[in-house]
Amino acid sequence: MINYKAPLRDYRFVLEEVLEVAQLAALPGYAEATPEIFASVIEAAGTFCEHVLLPLNASGDREGCRYESGVVRTPRGFKAAYDRYRQDGWTAVDGDPEYGGQGLPHTLYYCVAELLFSANLSFAMYPGLSSGAYRALRAHGNAEQQALYLPRLLAGTWSGTMCLTEPQCGSDLGLIQTRAMPDGDGVYRVTGTKVFISAGEHDLTENIVHLVLARLPDAPPGTHGISLFLVPKFLVAKDGTLGIRNAVSCIAIEHKMGLKASATCAMSFDEAIGTLVGAPNTGMHQMFTMMNVSRLGVALQGLGLGEVAYQNAVAYARERLQGRALTGAKMPGKVADPILVHPDVRRMLLTMKANTEAARALCSWIGLSIDVAEKHPDDATREAADDLVALLTPVMKAYFSDAGFTAANLALQVFGGHGYVSDNGIEQLVRDARITQIYEGTNAVQALDLVGRKLPMHKGRLLKRFLGIIGAFIQENRASPDMGEFTAPLGEVVGELQQVTGTLGQRAAQNPDEAAAVAGEYLKLLALIALAFMWARMAKIALAKVGGDENDFYQAKLATARFFMARILPETASLTAIIAAGARPLMELDVDGF
Repeated sequence: MINYKAPLRDYRFVLEEVLEVAQLAALPGYAEATPEIFASVIEAAGTFCEHVLLPLNASGDREGCRYESGVVRTPRGFKAAYDRYRQDGWTAVDGDPEYGGQGLPHTLYYCVAELLFSANLSFAMYPGLSSGAYRALRAHGNAEQQALYLPRLLAGTWSGTMCLTEPQCGSDLGLIQTRAMPDGDGVYRVTGTKVFISAGEHDLTENIVHLVLARLPDAPPGTHGISLFLVPKFLVAKDGTLGIRNAVSCIAIEHKMGLKASATCAMSFDEAIGTLVGAPNTGMHQMFTMMNVSRLGVALQGLGLGEVAYQNAVAYARERLQGRALTGAKMPGKVADPILVHPDVRRMLLTMKANTEAARALCSWIGLSIDVAEKHPDDATREAADDLVALLTPVMKAYFSDAGFTAANLALQVFGGHGYVSDNGIEQLVRDARITQIYEGTNAVQALDLVGRKLPMHKGRLLKRFLGIIGAFIQENRASPDMGEFTAPLGEVVGELQQVTGTLGQRAAQNPDEAAAVAGEYLKLLALIALAFMWARMAKIALAKVGGDENDFYQAKLATARFFMARILPETASLTAIIAAGARPLMELDVDGF
């Protein structure tokens, strides 16, 4: 059975020592967002996750969701857990107080989300989709939609979905066929089929708010002709009371490799009543508000799965006796040494630990940047923070989901045969983690978004700003001999990135395949630089604290930082070589040769 403890000490380190989260209290509306509040909320969330959600993870996986004539039943215990989750206020952590939210920073919400994803990813999918729907309506809904729907989404009595994918189209949303016909008085009749809709139907809330992409009769072709519609499961009166069932139904649920307790639905809209969100034919822009929230959420899913995989792998490696250390018995009084003494087991554990702890720091930094982009009074400061979020969102979604799946696989390897059987819960982590590399835009799509949209955006401003932050840090610490082992390799790979970026831009201008063929490697290169930067920042703090209180904690940080710089960051050499090879190795084989 999986065990899990919220990484409270590591969060205090990242938030209070590395990022100095106390600065958020200076932003408008965040005066009460002190480090003490952060610590208190995260500790309470950890307790809820450990004692309420974790015990339902394995049983939910075994039982799964049940589909009965259009009705979806979640596994035993999920409804009671959700009611407590809602009543304790977790659905409203970073919501606007105007609509009943607690008004706490998004930084704190992302910390809580990691804990939820570690303890029970299937459960966390339900409120996670609602958060995205809230953000989309908060940004693009009209006053009536906001007044009617936002308080209930924050209260958790209603939940939300996003309905994009159809049987004939996934990433290419320009191919959608769902139609919306005007029916007078601002009402539309929505008809079509949507598939792979997470939380499309369930028994946790009174109503479900579907945000649906569809085409108006006179819409232009492609993505420029897509509009966004709000389609509730039950029709809603002006005072918020629920009326009759709308013409939207779940026609099936998917039988999946993992996330079995999360209902993934095929939804039928049969002239369902809906209202337009925003202007006609601007649905893609509006939906990307929700998609970007979801992509950061998937990054946090990878982080959460990586953390729980690491915790269980290292606990097993301490206890499992097998063989002797090559340098001599470490526990001569026992029949064998724990497998933690073996170099390859340490390699696997340190890979998990190094990726996870750097990912936590980067997620928290981006959460802080989201708060700055939303709340800071200075226009230039908001723009700079928003640039950082835009650049790193696809990087984090792709790399962290890859790293989470890798961590789950490494944990299984540490457990050996005992990981392959279901009793210990490790194989569930592998199954659950695999979808994170696919949904909310496959990781290949994230890489294309990075090289095709984010790099050229504003004449390369986003990347220049990010590298400028790293360059300033390296310059600031150039005089410190202790920091050289962290800043020197970081500076080298930044130089490599700048060189390949220029070369890639020149090649792509002549042949678009050049960028697409190496987009995945370029994204990973940028991700490794971002994580190395976080490790350099963490190492700086740890160097100043070794020898004092909690010496072991800070020594462990330094050792892990050195591992990352010596064993993970050098992967950039192979990535730059692949990028230099360009598109030809992929494209020269004729189609008939496959």
